[in-house]
Amino acid sequence: MKKSILAGMVLLFAVGGLVHAQEGELHGVVDFTYQSKYLWRGIDVYGDKSAMQPSVMLDLGSGLGLSAEGHRANSSGFETTERWDFTLFYKNMICPEEDFAMQYLLGWRYFYFPDDPLDGIPAGQSGEIDLQEIHAVVSMPKVLGVEGLVPTYVLVKLWPAESDSFVGSQNLFGLTPGTASGFAHIFMLDYAVPMEGLTPETPEQVLKLHSEVVFNDGVDPRGIGVDHDWTNAVFGVATDFDMGEGLKLTPGVYYQVTMDSSINSDQDETWFTLGMSYSF
Repeated sequence: MKKSILAGMVLLFAVGGLVHAQEGELHGVVDFTYQSKYLWRGIDVYGDKSAMQPSVMLDLGSGLGLSAEGHRANSSGFETTERWDFTLFYKNMICPEEDFAMQYLLGWRYFYFPDDPLDGIPAGQSGEIDLQEIHAVVSMPKVLGVEGLVPTYVLVKLWPAESDSFVGSQNLFGLTPGTASGFAHIFMLDYAVPMEGLTPETPEQVLKLHSEVVFNDGVDPRGIGVDHDWTNAVFGVATDFDMGEGLKLTPGVYYQVTMDSSINSDQDETWFTLGMSYSF
């Protein structure tokens, strides 16, 4: 089943890319990012270890797009949590000239763990830990009346790829009544602040300020169960340095306030990122 899904995704990428490349509409971004920590859904996945995140996004035109994104720790011992995310999405905008203009994105994502199934799983359960989600993203870039200040709401529904899997069990190892299935509500506020450029080649530099707060209504990629509560908030700042020829260098620093220990026992977290991207 898993191989069939992956083969289908690869075929979809290849066929879609070829068709739209012939029409002259295909463009996208290839990115490679270093992370001093990797936090996913508020969880410190690699226990304060650094990670690499390669990705590619293809815009097929007419609002359709595809992406693939990898997550791999730079330390040993985390092989089973290496992950690839494959996403199919559609984006568009409603009433772009109005103050209530709304950008939206609808997506389906498959979380593929190449090193599962896990060993030592109780009888009657699968060692698979793959996940799926659908999500809706709504942004209103003009509603606050401040240039560059954009509120966004994200609705996520996550569930196990297999109902009898390690992360789908309602009673994991007979100890914890948990499951990966649930909803998440994410409220974000981004502010693009223009500043004087650092070099003559870049007369303007934009600081991208980001904040978000999460109400977790059961989403737990680990499948062990989380509280249904406000779980974490993230604050960060990043900026792009244009290197020319479609290349950009993007450093960023982020801070998470953990409000519920069921999502992260380490409480608050600080990490930085450094990405290199190529747009075509």
